[in-house]
Amino acid sequence: MKDYGTLSQAINKLKLEEGYEHDFNLLDEEIELKSKKETFGVEDFDVDKVLRFEGMSNPDDNAILYAITTSKGYKGVLVDGYGISSGQVSKEMMAKLDLKDNRPIN
Repeated sequence: MKDYGTLSQAINKLKLEEGYEHDFNLLDEEIELKSKKETFGVEDFDVDKVLRFEGMSNPDDNAILYAITTSKGYKGVLVDGYGISSGQVSKEMMAKLDLKDNRPIN
């Protein structure tokens, strides 16, 4: 398993070393790629990697980093909080991003 370090180090490694150049935003039922003015539903992207980060002293520092590839070939990252800071998303989106869904966790 590759060591990605901190959240910011992981984002840099994914972008610079692995080609995940875009930044996605999480919406209720889609992810958004603002730079291309496009959105992707749950059937239009794959989660390639899931990285979890826990704050040493503050539970509000908990985050999940997703490495995503869309059906159009865009590769990028999505950062979301988990636990108390997690956003509200549809059941379909929650299932797609579920950490337990037989997906390798790095």
